[in-house]
Amino acid sequence: MTTPAPDAPFRALPDLIAEHARQRPGHPALRAEDDALSYAELDALMDRIAATLQQDGIQPGQCIVICASPSVRYAALFMGALRAGVAVAPLAPSATADALASMLRDAGARRLFVDADAQPRLPAPDPALPRIALDGAASGQAFDDWLAPAGARPRPVAITPDAAFNIIYSSGTTGTPKGIVQPHGMRWAHIRRGATYGYGPHGTTLLATPLYSNTTLVVFVPTLAYGGCVVLMPKFDALRYLQLAQRHRVTHTMLVPVQYQRIMALPQFGDFDLSAFRHKFCTSAPFRAELKADVLARWPGGLTEFYGMTEGGGTCILDAHLHPDKLHTVGRPAAGSDIRLIDEAGRELPAGQAGEVVGHSAGMMTGYHGQPEKTREAEWFDATGKRFIRTGDVGRFDADGFLTLIDRRKDMIISGGFNIYPSDLEALLRQHPAVHDVAVVGVPSGQWGETPVAFVVPNAGATTTAAELKDWANPRVGKTQRLADLRLVAELPRSAIGKVLKRELREAYGAAP
Repeated sequence: MTTPAPDAPFRALPDLIAEHARQRPGHPALRAEDDALSYAELDALMDRIAATLQQDGIQPGQCIVICASPSVRYAALFMGALRAGVAVAPLAPSATADALASMLRDAGARRLFVDADAQPRLPAPDPALPRIALDGAASGQAFDDWLAPAGARPRPVAITPDAAFNIIYSSGTTGTPKGIVQPHGMRWAHIRRGATYGYGPHGTTLLATPLYSNTTLVVFVPTLAYGGCVVLMPKFDALRYLQLAQRHRVTHTMLVPVQYQRIMALPQFGDFDLSAFRHKFCTSAPFRAELKADVLARWPGGLTEFYGMTEGGGTCILDAHLHPDKLHTVGRPAAGSDIRLIDEAGRELPAGQAGEVVGHSAGMMTGYHGQPEKTREAEWFDATGKRFIRTGDVGRFDADGFLTLIDRRKDMIISGGFNIYPSDLEALLRQHPAVHDVAVVGVPSGQWGETPVAFVVPNAGATTTAAELKDWANPRVGKTQRLADLRLVAELPRSAIGKVLKRELREAYGAAP
């Protein structure tokens, strides 16, 4: 069985899938609900998709958009477009109508593939952007009618490492979509790294995060590259996740912290056989040390946290099972990653000081699609001209080279000239037995410029009032850190991959009477 070696020369993912199809044609490649494709079936469907895109006149380097929930057909379409040399811009069906319209304009897509989940927020049909329905419920040409007949073969396309693999739209918490162009070479770096984590033809990866997220692709891509099977969950449910993990003898997974939290909180967690797990991964949002410890104690297999940006530019890796004393960190720079810290003026800082994290690696975005000014803002160059990507995170390296994140630079509150890190206040509030979840944001203050406000999700059955929590917290912090207000809320607004949308909290607070 052909699998990529850590030092192997570049291979395009569609070519690796074709090799698996020849060598193990009946082996399962994709599963979702009641649908499945073997490697031979996936390879043949990719050929038909690539051939159809070529018949439609779509050239290598051009782009299609997919706006749909995860499915076998979605995954095959993504891979088939790559075989034609076409980049894929996967968009979130949950995005607002204005955001979707903006992203569609920015991508310059040649075809739009949708399903019923995306339908309510899509802009009016555009004759210049033909729409294809992946399911029977969305408007547009039916996928089966669009698809070339069985046996169709595309013209071969030579894919180079610098060719665009995908455009990921990552607005983070700013609300302004930016198209991050990621090349095939960046994905190849993820594939080569996969040799460390036991991917292979007998592995099964369960994914409960969306295919428009880089979080998902970091694990989805190497699973297929090494000939394993991907099981897709269209929508996350903690109990359903455990049922699928047991049924399919899952070996690998990628989950975001809030998903780990919900799974570990299930009373039935211990009833499931998870002994097949080799490795679990986490990224995208802060992963609390106590939650990591709980996963290590009760869930078989290794646990690895990746810290990095969708834009690329270096990764830190924490193999938590190997470093249980470093769970408060995000690990050390990965092989080939150059991670440094800079101050507000862009000067590199010596060891021991806190500063903004910047990184360089082989896996870096080409830039923000159509936004050269935004690209320049995201870049930092050292004295030799070496290019780094700015993360916007503030961190500090310890004596062993492990990176501890302090907070997001843009979330830092400057009150009366003093820097306040929301994460410090959040960590304190989590110590109270009535607190289930919490987020602290800075809001405008006429007296101090900014002042901290906490939003707390109370534990079920908790009777503590907002005033009592505020009175408990403020004597435990410095004078400049004291909370101006504390609100009890039913839940915190989160993105599809679990990031707290602090922008929405600030806006809601400002709009409140």
